[in-house]
Amino acid sequence: MVVEELLIPSLALALVGWLVPRGLSLVWPEGVWALFGLGFVATLVMLVLAAVFFFALYLVGGVPLGALVEGGWGLTVAHFGRLAVISALIWGPIMVLSVAGLPKHWVKETW
Repeated sequence: MVVEELLIPSLALALVGWLVPRGLSLVWPEGVWALFGLGFVATLVMLVLAAVFFFALYLVGGVPLGALVEGGWGLTVAHFGRLAVISALIWGPIMVLSVAGLPKHWVKETW
């Protein structure tokens, strides 16, 4: 029970936290300031993905869509946004390590 409810979602968020900056680096320019921009955009992408992830977990868990949006879309977005921010405790450090490892793959710029 703990595995399905806690461990697998946590590992999924951590894996996506590692992969998002790596994927963005394929289209992102090299450079120190670009790296800061990549980290910022990766954080925004992860917040959106985490909110969607929790929304999907609620639906898979059997909560009807009508119950999720009962108070209006604003409250729903706020609730899942809050969950996404809290989940940054899981994916945030992994994402920082992923971003920090990107300069070793640079071919045009140096750190």
